[in-house]
Amino acid sequence: MSDQRVSIRQKSFLQGRLYFNNGRSSVDCLIRDISESGARLKFSDAITTPEAMELHIPNKQETHQVRVQWRREDEMGVAFISNEPASAVATGAGGASATDFAERLQKLESEVGALRRIVNELRSEQRERHSQAI
Repeated sequence: MSDQRVSIRQKSFLQGRLYFNNGRSSVDCLIRDISESGARLKFSDAITTPEAMELHIPNKQETHQVRVQWRREDEMGVAFISNEPASAVATGAGGASATDFAERLQKLESEVGALRRIVNELRSEQRERHSQAI
């Protein structure tokens, strides 16, 4: 078997996460080796994914657009579509940008805060009713 890599790989034990389906799906992986042009990923089980995804590497604070090069049982070889890491986790072709994610996150955090206030108010009302009933 000939080695078709275009750059030298380094053994690694990095945590990774693949994002696909416009960011609605993700799966954890272990990055077993990595180079400037790609990586070998290992999964806890055999998985099904699209051909193009995003690989987020938390320890390196990097996200790469990747394309599947090969698959074997619980392993996958991916090539980085560009050598430059993406600035944030995006959702692939036609997906949301990092700015969209930041805005969405801020909106969701605001909604969670409002829901917490409502829950606290309801708890207070329930306590008052309970103490009046006693």
